[in-house]
Amino acid sequence: MAFREYRIGCWMFGIALSISMFITIVLPGIDISGMSATKIALEKQLTYGWETGFNYYDPFLQGKDKPVKVELSKDPKTGAAMDKTTAYVFPAGTHFPNGLTHNINGAEVQETSVSLGKVDQASEEAGGVFVVMTSAQDVPYIEYATATRGWTVDATLAAAESKSLAGSGKTIFVREGCWWCHTLLPEQTQDWQTFGRPPLVGDFNGESPTTFGSDRKAPDLLHVGSRTASREWMTMHFFNPRLVQPHSIMPRYDYLWGEGVDLAGWDKEFMEYAEGTRIYPPEVPEPAADSEARMLIDFVLNLK
Repeated sequence: MAFREYRIGCWMFGIALSISMFITIVLPGIDISGMSATKIALEKQLTYGWETGFNYYDPFLQGKDKPVKVELSKDPKTGAAMDKTTAYVFPAGTHFPNGLTHNINGAEVQETSVSLGKVDQASEEAGGVFVVMTSAQDVPYIEYATATRGWTVDATLAAAESKSLAGSGKTIFVREGCWWCHTLLPEQTQDWQTFGRPPLVGDFNGESPTTFGSDRKAPDLLHVGSRTASREWMTMHFFNPRLVQPHSIMPRYDYLWGEGVDLAGWDKEFMEYAEGTRIYPPEVPEPAADSEARMLIDFVLNLK
């Protein structure tokens, strides 16, 4: 009798868990797959590139195999001045996001990306440059600027006013467990007033993973780049959060600054300043251009 009761209980638990997972995973997936991608979704796809997480292209989550987001004010091909434009550079061999390789952006967005954007001519082997545009019918689409405008990878990187490694930074964000404390999902409550508007379903087409987070021990970061756009403040915050928020429980990420930074020496000088034996505090060192700290800061500032 006892064994029979356990067996019935196991069946009931299994059925309840299956129903729960169906409601939690399958039903939202159906909603997302039926939605057309928004302009935000297309921009995120091109910023973050292919899947972020444990994969054989970047097994140690070092931010490899990611595009570079650049700002342009002159045409990379002709050198002529133009309105400021954001472009996404995929060096040869960099994996494309799923939105470029699978039809997950919605029929209208996909058709416009092919007819106007010529994305069907792009290949991962050759790489290329992409921009996000909006058609006369107000449909967002991806344009393969290498085919439509003649923008090459090297010329675009050379003409860039600024470069963002936000795609690599998202990998560091995942690896360092930032989403254990921070969410990227404001709720439809008073969050609107504090953290900005909640995202739409179509904002996530092609993004993997979404890094929603599971608990909010720290502020939501979805629009933090609009609230705190100072790179200097972010640099100080990641180097030692107590420099800008004395009661912060966030850990230091100074070890992401890489080689060439004397962390022990900086701590010694700071303690001398705190004890009053030094007049000025030590300067927070700038992270190297290719450091993981720079990648992480670029990612956070990109969240707008």
